[in-house]
Amino acid sequence: MAGSEPRDSSWAARFGAYALVTGASDGIGRALAVDLAGRGQNLVLVARRGPVLDALAADLRGTRGIDVRVLALDLAAPDAIWTLAAATETLDIGLLVTAAGYGRSGPFLSADRDGETDMLAVNCRAVLECTHVFAGRMAARGRGGIVLLSSLVAFQGVPHAATYAASKAWVQAFAEGIAPELAGRGVSVLAAAPGPVRTGFGARAGMTMAAADSPDAVARAILAALGRRRTVRPGRLSKVLGWGLATLPRPLRSTIMGRIMKGMTAEADGEQTDRDATREAA
Repeated sequence: MAGSEPRDSSWAARFGAYALVTGASDGIGRALAVDLAGRGQNLVLVARRGPVLDALAADLRGTRGIDVRVLALDLAAPDAIWTLAAATETLDIGLLVTAAGYGRSGPFLSADRDGETDMLAVNCRAVLECTHVFAGRMAARGRGGIVLLSSLVAFQGVPHAATYAASKAWVQAFAEGIAPELAGRGVSVLAAAPGPVRTGFGARAGMTMAAADSPDAVARAILAALGRRRTVRPGRLSKVLGWGLATLPRPLRSTIMGRIMKGMTAEADGEQTDRDATREAA
């Protein structure tokens, strides 16, 4: 399958028998799940769309000979973490990937307030809760890895994606903060900050992307950096845009990113994106 790596017997020894991937039904989360399956790691796949996960799980079981568990959960629900923790209590989960995401584009004042708070629940609260549960288990074993999906937009405020960029800034800062703490406990933490990626996310968020990286290439770059770096900008566009913006003052970076985001916004100003359509594999 595209994006898979040769089976790696050392991978499970390093990161445990199971990897848990949220947002596994689409995009980067799906690509990471496929890549991990190619390394021989068993999987727990989490997303809202149960039938999509079931189909992926059946494919990976048949082609890779691994155990794949499926949990259809809405991570915005307050009790989702308790369901997830209970369902995985007996599994040796040594790798957590939080790829579930929720985004929209357009002016902040045109946004649905409930949709914006749901975004924070998925992009921030669920990440915090999942990390706290599984990092604790990994630290107790003295080994593990955590991949938190940040974004190119995490490094400055972004007009026309203000809440989404702020949520990813939280993820980036959170990953940077816990990485030194957990390193001494044998747990590697990686913030992955991709740029535009060819997934269904852009269309659901009301954006058009003239150029974007492939999820498979981004997934490979993320896993190659795990345990070696604390932040990675996977994909050509993330590197190019990141380097181009790095030396600019933060207000100017914000202005430039706002213009880029507005240019990608498919909807007219003042027109609200359907918030259910903007949920990416959450």
